[in-house]
Amino acid sequence: MWHDEVDQWGDEVCYSPEADLIAGLVVGIIGIDALRHTDERRDLALAAVPVVLATHQLIEGVAWWGLQGQVPPDVGDLAVSAYLVVALGIVPVVVPYAVMRCEPASRRRATMLPFVVLGLTVSIVLLFGMVVGPHSAAIGGRYIAYETTTPGGGLTAGLYGIAVCAPFLMSSHRRLVLFGLANIPVLVLLSVLLSTGLISLWCIWAAAWSVVIAFHLRESSAAQFTSSSRAAAAS
Repeated sequence: MWHDEVDQWGDEVCYSPEADLIAGLVVGIIGIDALRHTDERRDLALAAVPVVLATHQLIEGVAWWGLQGQVPPDVGDLAVSAYLVVALGIVPVVVPYAVMRCEPASRRRATMLPFVVLGLTVSIVLLFGMVVGPHSAAIGGRYIAYETTTPGGGLTAGLYGIAVCAPFLMSSHRRLVLFGLANIPVLVLLSVLLSTGLISLWCIWAAAWSVVIAFHLRESSAAQFTSSSRAAAAS
C-alpha cells in the first residue's frame, strides 16, 4: 500500500504554546501592515500570506493546549485537524500562487504557473491521505509531532518543498529572490534541528517570511508613490 506514516508535517511548529501564540499575534500584526501597504490588486495574495501563517500559529497554540489537557479533547482534536488542513492543503497552493500573482512580467508568471499546479496537486494528494488515513499529534519534547498518511512518502514531501520555494527564485523582485535563496539552507537547518529532537523554530521562520513580505510591499508601495508623484509633477 502506497503510504508512509510520517511526522514531517510537524516540522512547521514551534516549541511551546506561548511561543505559538506570541508568534501568531506578531505575524498577524505584520500581516495587517502588509495588507495596509498593498496598492495593487495583484499583491493582495502575497499580503495575505502572513495572515495565513498567523492563523496557523494561533491554531497550533490551541492544539498544544489540547495535548496538555487544558482545553476539551474535541477542541484540541479540531485544532490538530485544522492545523494539518492549513499545512497540507492551503500553504502549498497559496504561497506559489501569491508569488506568481504579484509578478509583473507575464513570461515569468508563465514559468511559475506549473509550480502553482504542482502545489495544488500536492495539496489534493496530502488532503486525500489525511481523509482516508489516520492522523494524530503528540508532544515530542519541544515540538508537536504530527503523523498523517502521506501518499508517495518522501517524494510528495519533496514536491511540496519545490512548489513552495521555486517561484521565489523566478521572481523579478530582487528581495523575493534573495529570500528564496535563503530559504534553502534555513529549511535544511530547521529540519535537522527537528529531526535530532532538539527544538522546532518554524514559528520564527514564519515571522521572518512575514517581515520580508511586509517590507517588500512597503518598498513597492513607496516606489510606486514616488513614481506617481514624479509623473504628476512632470505633467
